[in-house]
Amino acid sequence: MELTYFSSAFCEPCMQTRAVLAEVERLVPQATVREFDVTRDAAEAEAAGIRITPTVIIRDAAGVEVFRGVGVPTLAQVLVAAAKAV
Repeated sequence: MELTYFSSAFCEPCMQTRAVLAEVERLVPQATVREFDVTRDAAEAEAAGIRITPTVIIRDAAGVEVFRGVGVPTLAQVLVAAAKAV
């Protein structure tokens, strides 16, 4: 299961989201977080339709998007979405 995380350099909510996703990685061994900076990784952000940071996208093993959250997600939100992806 892949959690894709789009952030920007001076975004305080992005730092909070990073902490939530680190906890998810700790709790869910199958979870892999890939972070993209919307400025540095503009092509990926555009391809994913990212307009706001932070944005978290969770895909299942087949690559199907099961969750997209804008803003700081709660740990519970991400864990429920992760459960749908396994």
